[in-house]
Amino acid sequence: MTIYCIRRLAAAVPIALGVATVVFLLIHLIPGDPIEVMLGETATIADREALRAGLGLDRPLLEQYGSYLAGLAHRDLGTSIHSGRQVSELLLERLPATLELSLAAFAFAVAIALPAGLLSAKRAGTAVDRASMVASLTAVALPNFWLGPLLIMLFAIELGWLPVSGREGFAHLVLPAFTLGASMAGILTRMTRASVLETVSEEYIRTARAKGASEVSVFAKHALRNALTPVLSLLGLQFGALLAGSVITETIFAWPGLGRLTLEAIETRDYPVVQGCVLLIALAYVAVNLLTDIAYAWVNPRIRYAGARDE
Repeated sequence: MTIYCIRRLAAAVPIALGVATVVFLLIHLIPGDPIEVMLGETATIADREALRAGLGLDRPLLEQYGSYLAGLAHRDLGTSIHSGRQVSELLLERLPATLELSLAAFAFAVAIALPAGLLSAKRAGTAVDRASMVASLTAVALPNFWLGPLLIMLFAIELGWLPVSGREGFAHLVLPAFTLGASMAGILTRMTRASVLETVSEEYIRTARAKGASEVSVFAKHALRNALTPVLSLLGLQFGALLAGSVITETIFAWPGLGRLTLEAIETRDYPVVQGCVLLIALAYVAVNLLTDIAYAWVNPRIRYAGARDE
C-alpha cells in the first residue's frame, strides 16, 4: 500500500506542474492588455509602464514563467494590486471559510445520498424508488443561482428561521451548505443506486444469500463495499466541483471564502489574486483525485495489485 501511494504521489507531481502552467498561460495569453483593463483608457503612458514593470509584464514570457515557478516553489504568489497584500495571505484567510462550506455541503450530500441510494436499490421498481429518483433528478436540475435565492426568500425572509447571509455560526451555514450540496446529493443518489444494483447481481452476492446471510448483511457487508469504487470516483470529482462551484453560492450568501474573493478580484481586475485563486482551486482538484486513488486501493486491494503489475 505504501509503494502504491508513493507511485500515485509521484504521478501527481507532473500533473500539478501542468496545471500551474495552464493557469499561467490562461492569464498571460488572453486577448487584450490587462494593464489597460486595470487602469482604464485614461491612464497615462508612464502609469501604464510603471504598473507593467511592477507586475513583471515587460519581461519575455519565458522569463515570466521562470519567475512564476520560482515564486511557487517559495510559496510566493505575488502581491495584490488592489490591497497591496501578499496573495498567499489573502488565500489563507479565505480558505477556511470555503473548506467549511464545502465540507458541510459534502457531509450533507453523503448523509442524504448513500442511504437514499441504498434504499432505492433495495426497493427497485417500487414507489419508494420512483420517488427517490424524481427527488434526485430535481436536485440535479435546480441551479445554485436559482435555488439559493429561493431558499433565502422562504426560510430567511418569509419564515425567519435562518439568517440571510454572513458567517457567524451554524445557522449561517445551513442554507449555503444545502444550496451547494443539493446537486451533488442528487447525482450521488443515482450513482449509488446504479452501482448497488449492478453489484447485487454478482455471483458472490448470491453465494452469501445461499449461505443464509441476512439482507442487511448482504447489502452492508458485501454489496455496499464492492459498489463503493465508482461512488468514490464520483465523490472525489464532486468535492473538487464543490470548491469551484462555491463561487456562485458564496456570492449569493455573502460567504467570505475563496469563491467570493475570486469574484471580487475579477471585478477589481486584480490579476495576481485571480491567478492565485484559480491555481489553488485547480490544485485542490489534483489533491482530491490523488486521495481518491488511494481510497480506491483501500476499498479494493485488487486495484493496487493491478497497478503494480502494469508498472
